[in-house]
Amino acid sequence: MSFIAPQASPIDAAERRQRIENLAGRLQTQGVAALLLGSTTSLRYFTGLDWHASERLTGALIHADGRVDYVCPRFELDKVGGLTSMAGAVSGDILTWEEEESPYALVADRLPHGGRLAVDELVATLTWLGLARTLGQDRLVDGGPLTVGLRSIKSPAEIALLRRAKAITLEVQRRTRDWLQPGVLTSEVKRFIDAEHRKLGGEGGSWFCLVSFGDDTCLPHGGEGDRALKADDVVLIDTGTLVDGYHSDITRTYVFGEPTAEFRRVWDHEKQAQALAFETAQLGATCESVDAAARDYLTAQGYGPDYRLPGLPHRTGHGIGLDIHEAPNLVRGDRTVLQAGMCFSNEPMLVIPGKFGVRLEDHFYTTEEGPVWFTRPSHSLDDPFGV
Repeated sequence: MSFIAPQASPIDAAERRQRIENLAGRLQTQGVAALLLGSTTSLRYFTGLDWHASERLTGALIHADGRVDYVCPRFELDKVGGLTSMAGAVSGDILTWEEEESPYALVADRLPHGGRLAVDELVATLTWLGLARTLGQDRLVDGGPLTVGLRSIKSPAEIALLRRAKAITLEVQRRTRDWLQPGVLTSEVKRFIDAEHRKLGGEGGSWFCLVSFGDDTCLPHGGEGDRALKADDVVLIDTGTLVDGYHSDITRTYVFGEPTAEFRRVWDHEKQAQALAFETAQLGATCESVDAAARDYLTAQGYGPDYRLPGLPHRTGHGIGLDIHEAPNLVRGDRTVLQAGMCFSNEPMLVIPGKFGVRLEDHFYTTEEGPVWFTRPSHSLDDPFGV
């Protein structure tokens, strides 16, 4: 059985231009002259430019009238110009600064007198401080409320890319379970997973990979050693890749051998908590209510309460898209109301200290008809990839 989903088309320039128009409308409504995007995933989301972050400001200024100015060091002009002229990118004027000049003064010169500037919430502190010294703190606005609301609602094209990425990783998970053998090291499993991601079209192989055996599975992000697999070890693998910049992030937990009765019971509780969280994720519900559904069920089974162990030590899920973790989150205190097109992980991990941890992680998106799984959840402990 293969879990690979159909190919998905990259995001095109027309969709990015619509995103900019939506953003420009928000800027106008809030009386903000422009939004400065740094070398973050929001830069890619709105313009198509994918740039590495460094101490040198490279980004884009999105004006309230929809104009786009790119900002970059003068020696990067040709490269930025080439990237912004590629298919899927948005064109715009390119403003450059020399090494002895201030990029923040360059940004300030493009703003109307006294105009307020929203700043990408993902930029480095040094960028915010540079702008504050140049413009004054009172002219700066947190750009998060402007971008998060737009980015959290995925388009059909984004959902198709996410589906493709997650299907690739689920197939890699299946192949890995079939490949495991006694004595294999966690480092060898990671290399296998990376190679399989590459074979199936994941950009750059594994974007991340966590492999835990035995009681290392008690640690949500795994142990530090290079452990060898033994008979009857619990296996927890959490990994993902990229398709056009969009993330997968799938976790499976099972036993390499014969599970104990205790492990079977905990695994079943984990699966039921995941199912209840999914069923609660209806439009109009809050993010925190999804977390509560899983957590309240687990508390009733004797875990916790709250984040105490044995129990669920972290949130039930996170948003996902161009960032592997993005707002909103399925966690207590996040009162965001679910809307169609939101995408989340669903992973209410159970940790039994000193023994094992169980995390089943799949993702879903919200629709008018209810939540929809991107990937089929684990079928059973003994046949995790079955129908």
